[in-house]
Amino acid sequence: MVSYRIFMFGDKKIKIKDSERSLISETMSIEGTINSSGAIDIAGLLKGPVYSKEVIVRETGSVTGTIEADRVEIYGHMDGKISGDDVVVGSTGTVKGDIEFANNLKTENGADIDGYIKKIQGSKSKLAPDFLFSKNKEDKKTKENGGSETVVNKESVI
Repeated sequence: MVSYRIFMFGDKKIKIKDSERSLISETMSIEGTINSSGAIDIAGLLKGPVYSKEVIVRETGSVTGTIEADRVEIYGHMDGKISGDDVVVGSTGTVKGDIEFANNLKTENGADIDGYIKKIQGSKSKLAPDFLFSKNKEDKKTKENGGSETVVNKESVI
């Protein structure tokens, strides 16, 4: 059985399979860059930039770094810049940093934001399959020079 989460912003529906979700649990602490073509739920501690289709920082989650995603939801603590098409800061969310959004920004009562908020034109997402899924620097150089492309998640290729 495959289950889906459906989000609505205006007339746009976003559908992500639960099998395409990754979890950084409360018991985890990670330092480094996180790349995903799916969705990431962060309930633990993360230091470093996050690039994904969707990022949700749960109430117990904390991110120190930047987040670039199509959809961002903050219910925990975020210390850094957020760039996304649709951004939600929940009632338990704390953001210490700037927020850039292209489509929608939603803040719930109790949300704490210490930074600048800017609406930008067009999609902020710069995510591309070759950026997300290159195995190493040599693969990236090969692709830049016209070599063959390595795809890890075939569903992410449009």
